[in-house]
Amino acid sequence: MTSQLVVSPFAKSSFSGGGSANECVEVAHTADGGRAVRDSKDPAGGLQFYGPGHWAAFIDGVKAGTFGG
Repeated sequence: MTSQLVVSPFAKSSFSGGGSANECVEVAHTADGGRAVRDSKDPAGGLQFYGPGHWAAFIDGVKAGTFGG
């Protein structure tokens, strides 16, 4: 089960830029070692939660170029 207890401040990537073109997500740690993710433009709009294993798999995919970026 994924913990929905956020235990750190939300942070966004330093690559997100600034000003009105600031479109990215913010990420915070959860109590179980997973992550909570929210839209930086609408922080009150809701959260998505990912357990530690799913978050690790996502990061591994990003590093491997799986998502075409």
